Amino acid sequence: MEQKVQTYFQLKQQQKDIEQQLSVLRDEIVAYCAEQGAYETQVGGYMVKTVLQHRKEYDDQKLYAALPDPEIWRLLSKVDSHKLKSLIKLNVLSEEQVSPACTVKQVTLLQVDKL
Repeated sequence: MEQKVQTYFQLKQQQKDIEQQLSVLRDEIVAYCAEQGAYETQVGGYMVKTVLQHRKEYDDQKLYAALPDPEIWRLLSKVDSHKLKSLIKLNVLSEEQVSPACTVKQVTLLQVDKL
């Protein structure tokens, strides 16, 4: 069992290192695409695409203040965008009620495919 724990620990360390390297490379590739003014470009034998996406983030305190009924907060317990979307879709809440607690964050997604 000690060997399994040791291997797990080592793999988690490698995972952290790889994620760090991926993050640096991702930032450099996205910056390159932005400099080129291209959302889609071919680099060698690879097709590189960047996709601009908007993500909503909610402030717990502002959202709680915006809710019409404190019982709804129990359904959320903490801000969960998926649960919040469901409550809006079910007309339990309206987009206008929660908008003061929401900020929209712009995120660029990177997709690299081999040709």
